[in-house]
Amino acid sequence: MVLVDLRNHGRSAEIEGLDPPHDIANAANDLANLVKAKGWDWPDVVIGHSMGGKVALHFAQSCARADYGQSVALPKQLWVLDSVPGKVKTENSEGEVEKVLQTLQSLPSSIPSRKWLVNHMMELGFSKSLSEWIGTNLKKSGERETWAFNLDGAVQMFNSYREMSYWPLLEHPPQGMEIAIVRAEKSDRWDPDVIQRLEGLANRQGDGSEGKVSVHVLPNAGHWVHVDNPKGLLEIVAPRIASV
Repeated sequence: MVLVDLRNHGRSAEIEGLDPPHDIANAANDLANLVKAKGWDWPDVVIGHSMGGKVALHFAQSCARADYGQSVALPKQLWVLDSVPGKVKTENSEGEVEKVLQTLQSLPSSIPSRKWLVNHMMELGFSKSLSEWIGTNLKKSGERETWAFNLDGAVQMFNSYREMSYWPLLEHPPQGMEIAIVRAEKSDRWDPDVIQRLEGLANRQGDGSEGKVSVHVLPNAGHWVHVDNPKGLLEIVAPRIASV
């Protein structure tokens, strides 16, 4: 298993050569380039959360179109964790992620301490667990702390995330691929019509000529599934991966 830091995230924020535009297509391309550069087998399973969910969908779509070359093997399973597959409506711009990004952009580029940040986020109404997780994205810079990721680049990627739609892929998944959508029960990003559309795709009876879509609901979790209910997430994902 390989845990990948997307461009502008984690240690990949410091890598030279991950040039703009910072968007979903280039983040998926980075993933393909990583597989090729390391000489690895193409992954059987790709898991992405939030923005990463759309990166996973784009990666699968590009594999199916042979954008990364003829030798590409399609993932057998694609896990899309609390990531809406279509365009994000502009009226949904007051969501949890948007508020976090707006808050981070309003802060100074260097932070007095992790404790200060956690307290500041909690005073603004964010949960303790989410505030502490955001605090893990800091790194030491002299006496103060700074972000371990490229905030402006991440915002550009998020804007791309809002614009991209992968409904055509979900309506016609490549043969042999399962696209598993995990919706967090308390997440604020799911419109009823989107939920209904996904359920319809999951309930279709296929003839084996195409892949399939499955939908899972993670209880007691908002958008940050790995913070809110990691055990429940594992119980959904692990048995299915073991079946590959």
